[in-house]
Amino acid sequence: MSDLKQEFDEAVNFVQSGQGDFKPDNNMKLEFYALFKQATEGDVKGKKPGLTDFVGRAKYGAWEKLKGMSAEKAMQTYIGKLTEFR
Repeated sequence: MSDLKQEFDEAVNFVQSGQGDFKPDNNMKLEFYALFKQATEGDVKGKKPGLTDFVGRAKYGAWEKLKGMSAEKAMQTYIGKLTEFR
């Protein structure tokens, strides 16, 4: 496993476990979600959720903004954002 992938996996584990006093707001959660999806799945796929699915639309929109970003860049950005808030 590459160092970047290992560091990314550790950062994801930290964010998802809610350890310590790290409590991201909803906007930061969306950024982490979008960066995670871009790093693990690539560009956004599927149909945009309907108008009444506010959370689904927000997630889709955040991920869609990262279209074209490489997995490596998404991992680096994810790690960098976490480092800013630690």
